[in-house]
Amino acid sequence: MSEQLIPLQIELLDARLQHEAEQLQVAMQGVSAEAPFALVLVEGRLELRKLDEPRLGGVYVDLAEGAASHRRKFGGGRGQSIAKAVGLKHGHNPSVVDGTAGLGRDAFVLASLGCTVTLCERHPVVHALLADGLRRAVQDAEIGDWVGERLRLLPFGQTLADVTEQPDVVYLDPMFPHKKKAALVKKEMRVFHSLVGPDLDADALLPQALQLARARVVVKRPGYAGFLNDVSPSAQIETKNNRFDLYIKQAITPAGER
Repeated sequence: MSEQLIPLQIELLDARLQHEAEQLQVAMQGVSAEAPFALVLVEGRLELRKLDEPRLGGVYVDLAEGAASHRRKFGGGRGQSIAKAVGLKHGHNPSVVDGTAGLGRDAFVLASLGCTVTLCERHPVVHALLADGLRRAVQDAEIGDWVGERLRLLPFGQTLADVTEQPDVVYLDPMFPHKKKAALVKKEMRVFHSLVGPDLDADALLPQALQLARARVVVKRPGYAGFLNDVSPSAQIETKNNRFDLYIKQAITPAGER
């Protein structure tokens, strides 16, 4: 297996990733040369590796196979908590803006159920990984057609303030510090917490989201976490490890019934 090690501070050499390279060059200015991360281009796939923990392997976005594929096929469909949280019902597929897209997994679930989802991701490395994963997903014979139609990643640097079409729902899942006594979290979260850190300004996202959303804002939180911006939600949906806080502005109805 051939692979190309790409320190975060230098130019990506693959022409297909030149756009991401230019974004990374600007965004990563001032990053120490000792930063323990590298982007690896292996068999056309972009991976992030934590160099001081090589056993973790690479973190990458794969929407066509693995856990994403299993969840799409066997995750419970519209009966899933996230589907209920955003208001999927009676064949109506609300439009969603994911303001903290990360690796795109929740957005992919919603898109697989029929929602159109606009993704915002403000960290340059995570944005590059997500863009690469979407590029490969669109090329997949099984999911490519609807992925291209239902998932749209905003250019790096664009945020909730740059969304021009009002969605039914704004979805937020900001990074939150894990409990110190918790067992080692899965590798993606270990790498992300090391690279990105917690979203210290996450509270500021809620007022923006409430202003943008037509019908509701959904905030995914760990079960032990407080409310975002200390604002109590209208309703909650609890799962084993997380909960969805719902800030409801009005009922979600199909466009023809508004």
